[in-house]
Order: sequence, then structure tokens, then C-alpha cells
Amino acid sequence: MARTVDDLPRMSAEPASAPGGLPEPRQNAVIDTASAESPVFPPPPAFAERARIKSLEEYRALYAKSMHEPEAFWAEQAKCLQWTKPFDRVLEWQAPHAQWFVGGQLNASQNCLDRHIADGHGGKVALIWEGEPFADGRPREERTFTYAELLAEVCRCANALRALGVKTGDRVGIYLPLVPEAAIAMLACARLGATHSVIFGGFSAEALRDRLADAGAKVLVTADGGWRRGAVVPLKQNADAALAGLPHLERVVVVRRTGEPVSMKPGRDIYWDEALKREAPVCEPVALDAEHALFILYTSGTTGKPKGVVHATAGYLLQAALTMRWVFDLRDDDVYWCTADVGWVTGHSYVVYGPLAERATVLLYEGAPNWPEADRIWDIVERRRVTTLYTAPTAIRSFIKAGDQHPGKHDLSSLRLLGSVGEPINPEAWLWYHRVIGEGRCPIVDTWWQTETGAIAVAPIPGATPTKPGSATLPLPGMAIEVVDHDGKPVPPGSGGMLVIGKPWPAMLRTIHGDPKRYVQNYFSQIRGKYFTGDGARIDGDGYLWVMGRIDDVINVAGHRLGTAEVESALVGHPAVAEAAVVGRPDDLKGTAIVAFVTLKTGTAPAGDLKEKLRAHVATAIGAFARPEEVRFADALPKTRSGKIMRRLLRDVAAGKGPQGDTTTLEDLSVLAALRQEEE
Repeated sequence: MARTVDDLPRMSAEPASAPGGLPEPRQNAVIDTASAESPVFPPPPAFAERARIKSLEEYRALYAKSMHEPEAFWAEQAKCLQWTKPFDRVLEWQAPHAQWFVGGQLNASQNCLDRHIADGHGGKVALIWEGEPFADGRPREERTFTYAELLAEVCRCANALRALGVKTGDRVGIYLPLVPEAAIAMLACARLGATHSVIFGGFSAEALRDRLADAGAKVLVTADGGWRRGAVVPLKQNADAALAGLPHLERVVVVRRTGEPVSMKPGRDIYWDEALKREAPVCEPVALDAEHALFILYTSGTTGKPKGVVHATAGYLLQAALTMRWVFDLRDDDVYWCTADVGWVTGHSYVVYGPLAERATVLLYEGAPNWPEADRIWDIVERRRVTTLYTAPTAIRSFIKAGDQHPGKHDLSSLRLLGSVGEPINPEAWLWYHRVIGEGRCPIVDTWWQTETGAIAVAPIPGATPTKPGSATLPLPGMAIEVVDHDGKPVPPGSGGMLVIGKPWPAMLRTIHGDPKRYVQNYFSQIRGKYFTGDGARIDGDGYLWVMGRIDDVINVAGHRLGTAEVESALVGHPAVAEAAVVGRPDDLKGTAIVAFVTLKTGTAPAGDLKEKLRAHVATAIGAFARPEEVRFADALPKTRSGKIMRRLLRDVAAGKGPQGDTTTLEDLSVLAALRQEEE
């Protein structure tokens, strides 16, 4: 996407149908593609009329300025933050290292809390929390915090951490369920200038130890346990096992969540309530350099040394806040629900920092969206009058599998905007989300971004951008998105290539903690002067981006390089299929053979000829070269608790091997055993 948005074709506001023919795959492309175009959905007029950005022309002008005058653009945007000391220079760029807002000082906690209260909004609800346990049609536990109440708790927590020896520059580990204390601990660290590292509560003791050791954490904040599908996750027990051999970790703060008895080591461990009860609800925020490390977040799925992505305070906070405005068109009366856990970057940017910086009312829910019944998520939307729902494609496909009757039991009329995050959403899931959940009236913002980008990079502006099911559409202002070949040259429209970012952006990662060489090698060694995302993508004739999955998830079949996302999308296009995951296995003839793992919609039986019909369906949709060698039916696919399919485990199953690497983040370990037992 080397062209600017000024050069993009002027799209019609009328929906268009997909062309009947499919192009031949381009053999010289980085990734072959034969996808047809999707219909176009213009922004609903009633939504656009009230939106912050009301037209594609407004978006184009904003984007063009961000490309042609980037420093002036970002200097203007930075006025939305409260600065303790103004910055001297917008950017110092010595590729691949960036420093943004040089000389400026601010505090993320102050920007998320104090300034709203000073503006007279202390009584506005900041957090609504609901625990997982449920009985008699109601959650057993629910808590609400106004901005003033949240600030008081953050100050008490900051004072308690300081009393435990935490100071500016120290690292603090956070290993909690999705409870208010998780957000409070993050903001308390930010207030002191301690760099926090949130570790997802589904990680094992070994994975926790690795991350705490790499970060050099001084204090750990954890809980006696957390609820997940009616069972207690033993967080404190895991933490105790992890802390053996970590002399740098001095203190452990334990939130009482489940009431389970846990071991408390004298002199090291203290309960959260006991630590906070003696502290004052006032703590002055520390003025921090714009480039101060706000947090370290370890990327998920690694089987080797943990990779700690470091984000700086000012640039990260700025883009998290701006993308809340642009992509979610936030209004003062919204009830905003991002279903992500704070252990992932989505939870950092769009549960805590972005929404609170923009004075949102944020909903937190501790547990599984389909527990104790399949309609729990829709029950919450109805009871809480949620206006914005931001969730993952895998979750959407699981809702499709469960059946339309579950959302059909609930009043979803409060919803005005839907979002998708985590991986490419297939067009069929997009259309179901639009029709069944949005009732045809809610724009869908399909977002592409990464832990490393810090904030959303590509997404529709809901009042301005015509959408195409399955496409993340156009880059956000400031994001120089390109699709290139191995030589760094832009590929023609319709060809698959490597997705890169051509210019620095404020929320970009600054380094890999403790391993700056790995930062350069992983992200800036493939294409000179550009950040390599690791994803494959294509751009259509309208300049729209279609992400085709990770480059390392590409399957090379008889000379064709296919993105797994494209084959999966074709499978889910069959009316019997709820979800699919595609992997490759070694094949003597083709080099790699495609193996498809498929879950069927509720009420659909795996009839004897269905496998062949699915293989033929893919051949018709993409081409004979993409026909799966093998189709396996499964009641469920191996997923993390955040909803991502663990394809590396499926590759092991397809190759007839036992699972390799850490499996502790799996939502259901029995899924793997069932897959290995499945026979043709």
C-alpha cells in the first residue's frame, strides 16, 4: 500500500456484488491468492450523521496530512493528552529506533483519571465489573467504580506498592483474573513510574517464572484464584511454584478473589486488602519522560525465550486514545465492552488505557462468554445495555456454532457498533455478526494490529469507510501500511505480499526487553528501513487491505504459497461449517498437504460424503490446488482462553506427533485428545 489514500479509487456508496470469475493465482507473488471481492456496505446514514468523522473525504484529508506532514500532524494530535512538561521535538528517528515527543513529561495514570475528575466528571462510571459465578438469573458479584472512586483505589494501591519498596523504574508483575484490581494495579504502577508486566492468568507456573525472570520483577500482584467455567484457577499456587529461584522478586500481594485457602509466606506475602487499608487515597503522579517504559508485554505462544515487547508512555497512550475516538467513535453515554483479558495487548489498549484516557464507561467480565449457558454474553449485553462490543472472530464463530436462538432470546437493541480483533475475520462470520447481532444497523470495525504496534493500525472509520466483509479496509492516520515483495517493492493489486509499515508511528514498540539485537532482527532485517509485521496480505483494486495470516502459516502446496486464512474462509463459507483451522503436513508428492480441522454447526451431522463436499467446495472457491488432502471433523478446536486457535498444536496432530511446547493456555486440554482419536 505504497500509495497514499489520496490515490485510492473513489468508491461508490452503493453495495456491490462480487464478480463471478476468480483470478488465476499469481505464481510470482509472495502469497498466491484467488479470492473474490466482497459486497460493500456503506456506513449507515444515521450513524454517519452523528459520527466524529462523517465522510471518506474527511478521513482522506486526515490521512493525507499524517503522511505529508507527519510531525505537524502528531504535534496537533498530542494536544489531547495532558502534559506536565511540553515536548521539545516530535520525533527523533534513527532507524530502527524512534523517540517520540522528546523532552516532554506526563503520567498515564493522571491522563486516565485525574484530569477527568478535574474537568468535573468524577461521578461518571468508569468500570462496571461482573464476576463469572451466576445464579437465579443474576451474577453473584458485581462492582461499579466512578472515576473518583477508581482514582482513590489506584492511589491506595500506588502508596501500598511504594511502602513495599517499589519505586520509579522498578518492574512489577501482575498475574490476576479479569477483576478490577488488575486495572487498578496497572494504573498504580503507571502512577509511580514502575513498569508493569501483566502475565495472562492462563499461563503455567513455568511460563510465569520465565516472564518474571526476564523482566526482573521486584513485586508480583496475584490472587488466591480466579473463576473460569465454574472452576477455580489456582493462581497463587502457580505463583508459589514460579517464585522458586527468583531472588529479585521480594514481595507478593494477593487479592482475595475466590476465598480458597492458600499458602502465605511470612515476610514476603501480604493480602491486597491488608496492604491497602492503611494507605491514603491520595498519591501524586510522578512526572515521567515521554519515552519512559510504561509496560513490558510478553507475546503469547512462544516456545523459546519469552519476547518482552516494550512500550513507551506518551506515544502508546496517544494512539490508544486516538484510536478509541476514530475507530469506536466513542460517545459520552456509551457502555463499552472489549471482551479481551488484560493479559493481552488488546486488554491493555482497549480495556484500560485507551478507554479510560477517553473517559469511557468500561465493562469488565471475568469469565467465559458461554458459561453457565451459551447466551451469557448476550445476557450481559442486554442487562448492561452495552453499546459497543469488541470481540474475536473465534468467539463469533463459536456463537454461530451454538445457534441463532441464543442471541435471539435477548434484546440487543442497545448495540450501535460492533468490532472484531485478534485475527482475520472470514466474510461469513462478518455477515452473521452484522445480520444477527447488529440486526443490519450496526457498523462493524474489523481491526488489524499487533502487540508490537500498540494500537489499531488498519480499520474502518465507522461513519466514513464503506466496509467489505473480511477486509480490515484502510490504514488509520499515521500508519504507512504497504504490501511488498521480498525486495521491498509494492506488489500489484490482488497479489499477495509481505505486510510492512514504512514509517515510524508513536505507539510502536521501542525494543525487546533485554535483547535489542532481537528487536532489530525480528522486525527490521527483512525489508530495509521498514517494519515487517510477519503477516501476509493483499490489496484490492480499491486499496483495501486483506490480511491473509502469518507468513509462517503459509502452506506451500505444489508450488502455490497459500495463506491458511484464505482456505479457512472458503471452508467456513459452506453452510454446514461453523469454524475451520487449516495446517500443513509433510507430503512426499506435494511437499506439503493441506489438512483441515472443521467444526460443524449445531444440528449438522458429519455425513459420510460431507468431507468430499467440503474438499470440492474449497476447490470451487479457490482452485483445485487448494483442495484439502484431508478433512477432520472436531467438536472443538484447541484454543487459548483469549480465543486464538493454537495451529502449532494442530500441525503436531496432523503430522501424527504429540503436542510440542507449552499447552497450559489451552481452554480445554481434552480437545487435543479428542482430535488425536478422530479417524477418517
